Amino acid sequence: MTLPIVRRTSNQSGQSKKSERANSLLLASRRFAAWAAEITLVVTSGLIPFGIGVYANSRSDLNRVPLNPVLVVTERAIARPLALPVSYGIRNVAWPTNILWTIALLAPVTLSWWQLYLLAKTGSTIPKRWLKVRVVNEQGKPPGLGAVVIREGVGRWTVPISIAYLLWRYSFAFPNLGLFTFLSLLIIVGEGIGLPSRRGRRALHDQLAGTYTIDAVLASNKQAQSADGNDQAEEKQEGEEFAAVETSQSHNLWRRIQQNPNLTLFGVGLTSMTAVLATLIGTQVYIQIQQSQRATQQINSQQFLELVKQLTPNSGATNEQRQSAILAMGGLNDPQSTKFLADLLVSETNPSLLDTIQQALTTVGPQAIPELKNKNQFLVSELESVGGTATKERELRQGRLQRNQRTINKILSVYSGKKIEGVDLSSTQLGQSGTSGSSYFNLVLDNLDLSGVKFKSANLNQASFKGSRFRGVGEDGRWDTYDDVMADLSQAQLQQANLTDANLSRVLMNRIDLSRATLNRANLSNARLYDAKLNSTQLVGADLRNAVLEKASLTGADLGDAKLNEANLYAARLGRATAIGTQLSFANLTNTDWQGADLSGAYLDRANLSNANLSATRLAGAVLRSAQMENVNLQNADLSLADLRGANVAGADFKGAILAPSKQDPADQFVQTPDLGSVSAVVQGVDFSQAKNLDAKQLAYICTQGGIHPRCP
Repeated sequence: MTLPIVRRTSNQSGQSKKSERANSLLLASRRFAAWAAEITLVVTSGLIPFGIGVYANSRSDLNRVPLNPVLVVTERAIARPLALPVSYGIRNVAWPTNILWTIALLAPVTLSWWQLYLLAKTGSTIPKRWLKVRVVNEQGKPPGLGAVVIREGVGRWTVPISIAYLLWRYSFAFPNLGLFTFLSLLIIVGEGIGLPSRRGRRALHDQLAGTYTIDAVLASNKQAQSADGNDQAEEKQEGEEFAAVETSQSHNLWRRIQQNPNLTLFGVGLTSMTAVLATLIGTQVYIQIQQSQRATQQINSQQFLELVKQLTPNSGATNEQRQSAILAMGGLNDPQSTKFLADLLVSETNPSLLDTIQQALTTVGPQAIPELKNKNQFLVSELESVGGTATKERELRQGRLQRNQRTINKILSVYSGKKIEGVDLSSTQLGQSGTSGSSYFNLVLDNLDLSGVKFKSANLNQASFKGSRFRGVGEDGRWDTYDDVMADLSQAQLQQANLTDANLSRVLMNRIDLSRATLNRANLSNARLYDAKLNSTQLVGADLRNAVLEKASLTGADLGDAKLNEANLYAARLGRATAIGTQLSFANLTNTDWQGADLSGAYLDRANLSNANLSATRLAGAVLRSAQMENVNLQNADLSLADLRGANVAGADFKGAILAPSKQDPADQFVQTPDLGSVSAVVQGVDFSQAKNLDAKQLAYICTQGGIHPRCP
């Protein structure tokens, strides 16, 4: 059957153009809707298990395990280019959280590849199929996997995000992640709008992959009309034209090579000669550098031997000559001279020469630390071998150790900052070296930049770090980015140390011992203090926001006015702690033990106190609005004037708890009565129907003050 040929008038032609523009706008809107639906599906597939994992992690009745290493590696890989501070060290989560977060990582990747596969084989994903949008190649067929990877992986995502990243990274907006996200979306949408081409407006990703986004309905209608011989001829001619263009582009370079063989040979020869010349020059430079280094080493060795002769006991050199020889040896900056000076520091007994040796080692600088560290550990083992009895031999060896410690102290004091970054003092004895003797060494490193120094498992007892910084900016010169330089204090001993006003933000301090230390006004935000000992530690006014204190011991600690907002204190021990006015909003306090603690006026709004032990605690004037208090132990706790509005007290044990407010002692100035409007607002609207061990007096108070209980009239 032959379809009739309909001739179009000028009015019909104008209407046709308007119809095409309308169809084009409709197709563009459907393309955008399909793309938005695809992204929504991918994002949702990750957000749902991630959100459930966050909820599971907040539950206190689930066993906790270390975070999956795959998640740790992924987190670091994402954090580095985005200049985000990365979580590190021991990080425990609930066991379902590990599984759910792994699903949250794998589900978007799997769904993305499935969508790419559908697009390659059928030309449509499920959202595109719903919205009648199709992607085809020059021949009108599905594009295939290779073209789809170029279209989506390179054109749609890699190119726009790379441009956005470069603009963001080297502009004033860095490291603001929100601006980077906005800029990326702006460029992705702009790229999707398309660029003009000879066949209409096409997006860059379509041009790169040689694909077209078409209306599936119109395409099917055109295929139905393809019985017309003229239409078939036109389509064939167009296909041949595009095939010819593609073929000519692919063979263009080869044709040029064939047409200009002499020029090609000249280019190859020039490239080869340049490579050979560069290799010869590089080899010569390397040989010259090696010869220069060997000559310098030989000169230093000769000078070293001559200086050693002057320092021998039988050399006959005067005291001044020996001092000059020691200083000259320090200037050699040679490993053998550094080792000789470190040994001489231990064996020498002349006080004036000892000062000169310390001066020479200080001149060597941080390069002398490894040798001094080795000598320090050797001297500690020697000191331990003689026991704790005060003897002349012990005093002699302790004096040697103190000289070593003072030299390390002096080098760190002189070369603070970048010069000591990466210095390793792990397992070094720099604290109190014994319990007997006439004098002891005290490490004093106040107001210094110690970022990047490794103090892991070091003895720093009674050291003074007042105002010192254990964290510094990296190469980008900005705080809170991936390359921030931080000291390592994990498992270090800092008993009775003074860290007042110190900056320990984000520093690794897992299993550190800070018992009886002073950290008043110290910055410990985001610090890692897993299983740390902070018994009787002074933390008045300290900043511990977002810090990890999981399983830490803070028995008897003073946390007055400290900031612990959103901190993780899971299973921490805080018996008899003082937390007057402490900010604990949104903190994770599940399974914590506060028995006998003073939390007067503390802010615990929206904190998670599930299964916590608050027996015999003082919570007068505390703010517990919307706190999770399931199964919390409140036996004999003083809750007078505490604000419990919105709190979940299901399963909470109120045996002997004081709910009725008592008259405030005028001498008790540190308890600030919250502004509740009236005393009745303390328990107003709180559901006590599942609370445990409520006596008649407590029920009467709850019912008269607006609380909820089945026994209320």
